[in-house]
Amino acid sequence: MNRRLVKRPFLLTIFVTSAIFLLCCFSGASAQDWVRTGTNLGVQRIRLAAADFKAASTDAQTDPLKGVFDRTLYNDLKNAGIFDMVSKSMAPTQTPGSPQEINLSAWAAAPSSAEMVAFGSLSVNGGQENVTGFLFDTKNAQSPQILGKQYTDTASEENTRHIAHRFADEIILRLGGGLNGICETKIYFVSNRGGSKEIWVMDYDGEGQHPVTRLGSISISPRVSPDNSRVAFSSLGKDGWSIRMYSLELGRLVGFESPAGTTLSPAWSSDGSRLAFSSSKTGDPEIYTSDASGGGVSRVTAFRGPDVSPVWNPKTNSQIAWVSGRSGLPQIYIMDSDGANVQRMTDGGYATSPSWSPNGQFLAFSWNRKYGPGAPGGQDIYIMDIASKRWIQLTHEAGSNDFPSWSPDGRHLVFQRQENGRTEIWSMLADGTEQQQLTRDGWNAMPNWSWK
Repeated sequence: MNRRLVKRPFLLTIFVTSAIFLLCCFSGASAQDWVRTGTNLGVQRIRLAAADFKAASTDAQTDPLKGVFDRTLYNDLKNAGIFDMVSKSMAPTQTPGSPQEINLSAWAAAPSSAEMVAFGSLSVNGGQENVTGFLFDTKNAQSPQILGKQYTDTASEENTRHIAHRFADEIILRLGGGLNGICETKIYFVSNRGGSKEIWVMDYDGEGQHPVTRLGSISISPRVSPDNSRVAFSSLGKDGWSIRMYSLELGRLVGFESPAGTTLSPAWSSDGSRLAFSSSKTGDPEIYTSDASGGGVSRVTAFRGPDVSPVWNPKTNSQIAWVSGRSGLPQIYIMDSDGANVQRMTDGGYATSPSWSPNGQFLAFSWNRKYGPGAPGGQDIYIMDIASKRWIQLTHEAGSNDFPSWSPDGRHLVFQRQENGRTEIWSMLADGTEQQQLTRDGWNAMPNWSWK
């Protein structure tokens, strides 16, 4: 077969599929065991109850904000993926606001059978919200307190949600093997609901969705820096596709020396000092690295066929995974950050959008393993163990799934799903369970989970 005929359609396809098409239209092992072990989900979940907090004031804001707090805390703990949550219908009817009011034996007894219980009080006075939260071990009558926290902020629904996120993350840190929770993290994505395709952001659970950029152009592939101070993304301007940098602290664009040619898919190293990206400045898309301002550019790949979508190994920053068309259809490869020791990871089909897990052990990516004319394939999210190249399929027969991104705790993934003419952002646990739709308005794509 003429290689030129293979490469040119693929060059168009990889850019169209991974970016422009989205903008203009819009073996496997017995998985659960090794994925749960690898992502620290554990085997036995703690049975945890979250009591409704006690209203400790008569201010008109108290009850509504308490309802927001109770719902947010329960959902945060349920979404963590490490607890067996006691259903509200199985919990005792009491609402203890202090250690003196908690009846541990009632929470430990059936039907709740809780091992741990979170409880506390919420009050509003003079526009100030005060929350006191406790975590108790129901089996330790002598010294049951695991955690006690107090929070104060201006009374508002947004601040109430933030307090609940903070308390949930404290509980997750104490009971989840020392890993920080994700309740205070953000997800950046692309949405067209404002008329043009801009960079947006939301809380990890889909709340608080709002735009970041207002450029009135086409912006894609957001990647937030490890310190949450900047977002790098690709944008279409008068000179074509280039990388732009938005300061979240200043609320405006800041300088970045984007190379000439079509430059796409920026990715941060985990120390925030380097970026990797794809650029066609030499005519063929290749992988480059630069410093955080776009200086010190170094070419990493040099092979006929497009090389796109780089991502660093966040554990070491010494390796990069990317998508290459050097063998025909796109496949996932890894290499040292200087381009040495290239390894092909996928063995066929059409594989795109790699994302490296925080512990450096796994790659998540989108894969149509039976790609081709008439083939009954589907585009789904997979995870591969890098050392063994074992893989599992996480999504099954539910739309076209792409652009996975790991949560900083390694227990969750966010991804894009196109189904029934709609493109939305979804999340799931790293074993493929607990899939939840996060967006519902407009066209939403290309999510990126913040580092912390």
